[in-house]
Amino acid sequence: MGSLNYGDLVLLIDSKDRRYLLTLEVDKEFHTHSGYLSHNDLVKSKEGEQVKLSSGKTYLLVRPTMSDVILKMPRAAQIIYPKDIGHILLAADIFPGVKVLESGIGSGALSIAMIRAGAQIFGYEVREDFANRAEKNVVNFLGKDALLNYQILIKDIYEGIDHSDFERVVLDLPEPWKTVPHLPTCMVPGGILVAYTPSITQATRLRASLNSADFVMQETFEVSRRTWHIEGQAVRPEHRMVGHTGFITQARFVGSS
Repeated sequence: MGSLNYGDLVLLIDSKDRRYLLTLEVDKEFHTHSGYLSHNDLVKSKEGEQVKLSSGKTYLLVRPTMSDVILKMPRAAQIIYPKDIGHILLAADIFPGVKVLESGIGSGALSIAMIRAGAQIFGYEVREDFANRAEKNVVNFLGKDALLNYQILIKDIYEGIDHSDFERVVLDLPEPWKTVPHLPTCMVPGGILVAYTPSITQATRLRASLNSADFVMQETFEVSRRTWHIEGQAVRPEHRMVGHTGFITQARFVGSS
């Protein structure tokens, strides 16, 4: 922390809390309505400093959090929001070295969080452009070494699962129930399934497909996040909040693989 280098991700924040994510590159410039500044000058700065644009306005310079990167990174598909990602990590009980099958890779937001938590991920993704974008986003935030724990196959999981001994299965798919017939042959006993679905009808259909002796401890929930305005004695909930984004369904596999 502190000193910055070319290739680092940084976050610039203006006086109105507008945030700009960029990767430091030699001789490149950052341009905005408030003016411009050189990446070469940013490299000479330190995290936590106020940096001055050509107009004289100052921006706060910090390293981005994972949440910042997920919200600002290039998207090939709709992302899972940080408020849901945190609960998915807990629901799936992601820990260092755990073997995860992930399908519905999208832009790689959830992949980033699980890899950072130490998971070894095998991804099934039907669209090659999504897979390529996810890999780029993972490398951009975590570095090339992250690919040692991240393998994406261009494959339709609905048609079957070729690999086995997965301790966790994490899905972000339109029809996750279509994967259920394949799970007993690929999951270890005691493994955990977690699926993210935008609508309750999807969650309901998934739960119906899991109603067998093989899947127990089933639960479906959603996560809401409300911030508060605190300014002196003026304390109240913010008028706007991040309410419904999707449903998280978890279940424990107790069959034999």
